[in-house]
Amino acid sequence: MFLQECGLGGCDIAKLCVSAPRMLGNKLESVQAMVAHAEGLGVPRGSGMFKIALQAVAFLSEEKIAAKVDYLKKTFSWSDAEVVVALSMAPMLLKRSKDILQRRFEFLVSEVGLESGYIAHRPVILYYSLEGRIKPRCHVLKFLKENRLLDRDWSFYTAVNRSEKYFMKKCICPYKEAAPHLAEDYAAACRGEMPS
Repeated sequence: MFLQECGLGGCDIAKLCVSAPRMLGNKLESVQAMVAHAEGLGVPRGSGMFKIALQAVAFLSEEKIAAKVDYLKKTFSWSDAEVVVALSMAPMLLKRSKDILQRRFEFLVSEVGLESGYIAHRPVILYYSLEGRIKPRCHVLKFLKENRLLDRDWSFYTAVNRSEKYFMKKCICPYKEAAPHLAEDYAAACRGEMPS
């Protein structure tokens, strides 16, 4: 009943209980605390992101949430406002390992040239696999830009955020003649075999 008052429908509550089954046996006070933690991330009740924020904070203590927030601020040089923006858009960052987040962030900054604040406002980029998506698409964009093959200026975020089908259609297939090896190189890179 309380979760329905927070704007979640029956289907949302069922999915939440499947992903966090211990929630079914929780006392109302515990669920209220989870809701408060989710709202504390900057995710309002009733928004589409609220159920994801609840999953992210489910069974995390205030101390663990605070420690992860502190980690994001220190490691990524994010301000309090940038952390709020990032977590309101990508609350599952709280569940990602520090090592994985750091490796993705470092690559995006050092190899792709993205700025910390840019990433904070597009945090879902940190969800993607470094080896299976970020590096391969970086390789393709770099190749296309170096060889002046792109017919429009693609941001790295746009390239990484698009579906595989869309990326292939726009960034690989149009260049079959000009760069016949590109599709092969991309497939190899997706398998972790980065072309030189």
